[in-house]
Amino acid sequence: MEQKLFLVVSGDPSGDLHASNLIKALKRRDPSTRVAAVGGPLSRETADEFIEDLASRGVTGFWEPALKIGFLLKLAKKLKTFVGERRPTALICVDYYGFNRRILPYAKAAGIPAYYFVSPQVWAWKPGRIKEIAETVRRMLVIFPFEVEFYRKHGVEVTFVGHPLVEILKTEGPRLSRQEAARNLGLDPARRIVGLLPGSRMKEARRNLPPILGAARLLSTRFPDLQFLIPVATTLTRQKMAAMVDLPGVVLTDGDFYEAVHLCDAAIVSSGTATVETGLLGVPMVIVYRLHPLTYQVARHMTSLDCFGMVNLVAGRRIVAELIQADCTPERIASEMGKLLTDRVLHERTRRDLRAMKEKLGGEGAFARSAAIIAQELG
Repeated sequence: MEQKLFLVVSGDPSGDLHASNLIKALKRRDPSTRVAAVGGPLSRETADEFIEDLASRGVTGFWEPALKIGFLLKLAKKLKTFVGERRPTALICVDYYGFNRRILPYAKAAGIPAYYFVSPQVWAWKPGRIKEIAETVRRMLVIFPFEVEFYRKHGVEVTFVGHPLVEILKTEGPRLSRQEAARNLGLDPARRIVGLLPGSRMKEARRNLPPILGAARLLSTRFPDLQFLIPVATTLTRQKMAAMVDLPGVVLTDGDFYEAVHLCDAAIVSSGTATVETGLLGVPMVIVYRLHPLTYQVARHMTSLDCFGMVNLVAGRRIVAELIQADCTPERIASEMGKLLTDRVLHERTRRDLRAMKEKLGGEGAFARSAAIIAQELG
């Protein structure tokens, strides 16, 4: 039997995490499988051949990629050569559509099947991109149940495989009691803790942290018992984050991310994967986000969504507050967080809604199911 060679392409920290776990699942299913990858440090560890670190460069949005167009075009050319000369068994794209849309046509031209694990949010934008996917992707392996109907409506083969974070949190989730976890961080377990999560990329953190810290100042005046905790994302460094935090008493930890988030009574969370992680851990939150002004102007005219937070989209309604761009101010954030801290009925209802949201995301096994589907279709 011919040895399989997969080309796996991801481009951001969460995509790198999911890509690395999918690579492990492919290799568990067939130990002879070889994988070449574009991604980040986790894909570098699991792949047999690492082509480029794209995830650590933080190239996101509509405007920001234009600043690195030379690098992106060079990488695309390298992958075109790889597909043409090495002829992998299949291309597997993981989210990051802005770049992967350049690579998919190369696979199609070479007659190589393409799979997409973790759908880009094409359902959030006005029609157009879905046509590209329908023409170049053999099957979408989606992680949100509402995505199935969207793709089927557009004639795209699709399978809901479950959300990867359900499995990741099962194996890597919190283990300590509140008392142990708090004391390990120098916090008082008897006092309430509010998590501050400004994002996993430095540019995100620089935009989101000022209003988040401004809200924390207002909250500390209103609720003197509050403690504030910043669980530093693995893609950032504690030292760099500490240099941006000008509020005394805020605790930063670069240890167990899930243990730290689970410890919080409530959290202010930058829109993105962290909202799903926080929601799966059952922590009520306020979702915030500031984009580059030009990126926001483009995005606002391209989407028809009423809400953007993934926990709200999965729930099918707004179960947590969202404060985006001009609404993302210290006063608005503090006001919404104040409601969660004072209204016990609202706090418990939000926890209940998050548990219901979790049930919609399926059980464990997203990576194994995806690997099995790819293997079976490729024979």
